[in-house]
Amino acid sequence: MVHGQAPTCDAHARHRAGITANPAPHRTPAAPAGLVIALLLGAATAHAVADTAPGPVMEETLVTGRARSLLGLTDSASVGVVGANDLAARPLLRAGELLEIVPGTAVTQHSGTGKANQYFLRGFNLDHGTDFAGFLDGVPLNQPTHGHGQGYLDLNPIIPEFVDHVRYGKGPYDAAVGDFSAAGHAHYALAEDLERPFVQFTGGAYAFYRGVAGAAAGLGPGTLLAGIEAQHYGGPWVLDEDADKFNALLRYTAHALPLAPRLTLTAYDADWNATDQVPARAISRGLISRRGNLDPTLGGKSTRLGADLALGTAMDDDGWRANAYLVHNDFRLYSNFTYFLDDPVDGDQLTQRDRRLTTGMNSTWTRRHPLGGLPARWTLGAQVRHDAIGDVALLRSRARRPLVTVREDSVAQTSLGLFLESAIRLAPLWRTTIGLRADRYWFDVDSLLAANSGSTAATLVTPKFALVFGPWRDTEWFVNVGQGFHSNDARGSVTRIDPASGEPAQPVDPLVRATGAEGGVRAYLGGRLHSTLSVWYLDLGSELVFVGDAGTTEASGSSRRYGVELANHLRATDWLTFDLDVAFTDARFDDTADDAIPNSVGRVITAGATIDLPSGLFGALRLRHFGDSPLTEDGRIEAAATTVVNLRAGWRFDRHLELAVDVFNLFDVGHPDISYYFASCIPGDPASACGAALPARDGVEDVHLHPVEPRSLRASLRYRF
Repeated sequence: MVHGQAPTCDAHARHRAGITANPAPHRTPAAPAGLVIALLLGAATAHAVADTAPGPVMEETLVTGRARSLLGLTDSASVGVVGANDLAARPLLRAGELLEIVPGTAVTQHSGTGKANQYFLRGFNLDHGTDFAGFLDGVPLNQPTHGHGQGYLDLNPIIPEFVDHVRYGKGPYDAAVGDFSAAGHAHYALAEDLERPFVQFTGGAYAFYRGVAGAAAGLGPGTLLAGIEAQHYGGPWVLDEDADKFNALLRYTAHALPLAPRLTLTAYDADWNATDQVPARAISRGLISRRGNLDPTLGGKSTRLGADLALGTAMDDDGWRANAYLVHNDFRLYSNFTYFLDDPVDGDQLTQRDRRLTTGMNSTWTRRHPLGGLPARWTLGAQVRHDAIGDVALLRSRARRPLVTVREDSVAQTSLGLFLESAIRLAPLWRTTIGLRADRYWFDVDSLLAANSGSTAATLVTPKFALVFGPWRDTEWFVNVGQGFHSNDARGSVTRIDPASGEPAQPVDPLVRATGAEGGVRAYLGGRLHSTLSVWYLDLGSELVFVGDAGTTEASGSSRRYGVELANHLRATDWLTFDLDVAFTDARFDDTADDAIPNSVGRVITAGATIDLPSGLFGALRLRHFGDSPLTEDGRIEAAATTVVNLRAGWRFDRHLELAVDVFNLFDVGHPDISYYFASCIPGDPASACGAALPARDGVEDVHLHPVEPRSLRASLRYRF
């Protein structure tokens, strides 16, 4: 459970109080696409270093689970890898919970199943991904200048059964990761082969039905992998969610060919009805039940089609890798956060549209070459991305029928990132990694309102540094310092008139810098206990983001965060493992008396026990605890903590047949999954705040909540051929 005031995607009520922003940037023409591609290809094929340093600086490795030692393999204590075995042992209520393998992360949902989840990490309300970067085999998943929220990160297009491993990191210390990575990042790597073809069927409470199947076979010089997923969910709400999801995966990997080309095709489609967060007073008055709704016409539809071609040589020695991708996204969402606050007749329903074609290339080149006689490995990288957003719009609607267009734009956004990193072995027990990253962004906005059209550009240079001592007596010590950033919505960078109110507005800084520092230790004791401890600090220059629901920008001011994280994984026996992850965070605004950051969760604890007996019995018991959090900046309104326990139990009858049963919310707690605090108007509210004749309707401030899904059971039957 996570609580807080109206999120960025629900921030229409906060927008009404006023807008602050930074001075207008200088307008610069967008970059020619040919120039960007030429720079990328030039960086990818450069050969500037000749000699190879003897011995490895840091070797790559394949990690199949948290029990595997990472000593000598990472530059930070908060970097980790989780393999397919650990992922398969977790009961997953929804695909977005794949991100909860990152210690200290909370994943919630305040709307329908098909919408991206809310992510919370290190005191950030990541609002679908503003400061957390996600990647699928090198293809960025975050969507800048999105119709619903900046950095929109939807993990629904990932089929969990086909994830080979997840590599994650926290803080702005990785030179290879740019936009949206101040809090952290996660790379999802899909499998290239399957041990056996399989088919799985799942059925459960509230009309949950899911089928997934996969197969792989040799074809010519490589392997062809195919997977498919189809799911339907009615949901526990009064309103039938009627959520349908379809995923397909086709991958061909030819390791026998030069440069080992790999082609991946993906398809995703979903549509759903949604029960959004509702005012607590609507429940207490008996207007609706706890799982009821005030607008039964909410929901959405999302489509994603992707193609990715990767090739390269081995990277544990001198090598080169690159990939090029093409992704089409089509998104439509119907939401109502304030109900009848702005329009007492037709209501406040909003329609958000986003249709885009994203193209890009990534290239990384690695070479070993000594520096001053010291063994060193050099990495040069280039990343280019272009989002052709043909239609990004915000409309007022009623029962999904458009009434008024608030804002409608087409946007061309191009980014080029270059980075250089050097990993140097200073002494047998000392090594350092020094990185430098430069990012250039070009924005070109064509708005329905001519005053909000324009072009601009911005550049940001961010250094990174790591110092590592060890491995020594099965421990390693880390110090990290670095800078990162997130981009703001391109529309906000050229906006001059608030499209909702018609008042003057100032453009915002396109790129916002984050500065972080971290100290940590990693220990691998007795061959069974793997523990990490991190103490960290992060300063963000501005939490200014584009508010998709209001069609304008909002500044929250600069902020600082610090915290401590402890992660433990114990392999007690060959068949029994335990894990315990604890994260404490303090998040505050700078230079203000009311400095609490709404939705900043100060405590996240996850724990689990997993068994996998030779007899065929397997299971897992997992606890997720989210601490209390402020709902307002003055801390006057708070939300209490919630603890949810999930259970999985199953039996492998033989090498072919497997049965598993998942019980979610085992103790049927009734707390909110997420809460906010803002103003709205609903039937029965006093006329002094919500009267139809009032020129200014202030509404009634209240907690708006979305409940944890009640206890539910799902059974899965898998057959391996």
